[in-house]
Amino acid sequence: MSVEDVARAAQVAQVVCDADDEVLFHEERVQRGAHPFAYPALRALRNRAAVRVPGLGVVVSDAATARAVLLDTEGFSKVGPGSPAELWTPVLGPSVLLNMEGAEHAALRRTLAPLFTPSSVRALTATRSARLDGLAEQLLAGERVDLVPVVGEMAGSLICHLVGLGDTGDAVREQLRRAQEIVGLVRLHRRGLTRSQVARARTVLDELSEPARAAYRDGGTDTVPGRMRELGLSEREAMGAVGAFVLTGTETVQSFVPRLVAIAHDAGVLDRLLASATTDRWRGRVVEEALRTAVPTPVMLRSVTAEREVAGVRVRPGDRVVVVTISCCRGAGPFDPSVDSAPAVRQLWFGAGPHFCLGMPLAMAQIDSVLAALAPVAAAGRSVHVVRRTVARRVLIPAYRELVVTA
Repeated sequence: MSVEDVARAAQVAQVVCDADDEVLFHEERVQRGAHPFAYPALRALRNRAAVRVPGLGVVVSDAATARAVLLDTEGFSKVGPGSPAELWTPVLGPSVLLNMEGAEHAALRRTLAPLFTPSSVRALTATRSARLDGLAEQLLAGERVDLVPVVGEMAGSLICHLVGLGDTGDAVREQLRRAQEIVGLVRLHRRGLTRSQVARARTVLDELSEPARAAYRDGGTDTVPGRMRELGLSEREAMGAVGAFVLTGTETVQSFVPRLVAIAHDAGVLDRLLASATTDRWRGRVVEEALRTAVPTPVMLRSVTAEREVAGVRVRPGDRVVVVTISCCRGAGPFDPSVDSAPAVRQLWFGAGPHFCLGMPLAMAQIDSVLAALAPVAAAGRSVHVVRRTVARRVLIPAYRELVVTA
């Protein structure tokens, strides 16, 4: 099956979602807005566990198969042809978790892990939650609020603190915006950035990293650069890690949290979600189901390093595996917090094995912070309604460009 065959199949395929299903109707719009050609082409393959597509790689759409690939670090790697390293190493350098394997990767994770324990991220999020102060009061006063910049401001502030950039003043916010533009240059069907795009990305990140260089030279354990200096990494390697956190640390949360609110609203469970306690198991299931439905990381890439068989498809070193996380997770059915996720699907949107998302606790803490900021609306007996939404076009991480709510 060629890329052209896949595209033709996608064009004639019936739209995946039922128009009566509000959750999937709007989520389809978000996904197609981000990737109008690649997304429907990949989704057209969703009923095949694995299939080789010339020019693209072996496409995996089954959760159990995907998990097996992600756990098999001897057969599949984030370093090599078609891997994330091919995309990010020219921009960030070789030591940024995104493009590492083996003992060096494990050592760097151990060094950075104390920054991302549940207690650490709760404390950090609490110090930055001032970005959300007044959100409920605005809504209860009858104002309309766009959640996208509100969440982006909070996420940006947290990441800036972690990587030693200080608070998010106007200059830093502008640099973060430019960094997000770099992420927007990436396309699902492309293996890397062009030479001019790499040069542009390096220029932006060099400018953005200047305060982080001071954090590296000062040392200490409360920032990413300081911990990397303790580990013995060079300043250049530490700045690469700073760039990686800046590029990936805000986009996922800024994408997902407004979509969580929209999904819960469209499913008719937002009022109950905002009124529920943080420890409520049902609340946790709503967030988990929204993550499974939205899948903030719709695709994961691996390079084959040893001969394997992937759901009946033989692969050899140098082959590329495209794990279509959105198909793997959506295959478990429609949004339904009353049903537990199958083991193969559980938290697959955060990855699996040694590359399971290091920042997951931070993302969950930020989700809780936004829900807590909106909770007074439910406590006052009012409902939060989505009154306007616009999808972001041609971005790497599917998202809303605006999601306006009112009480």
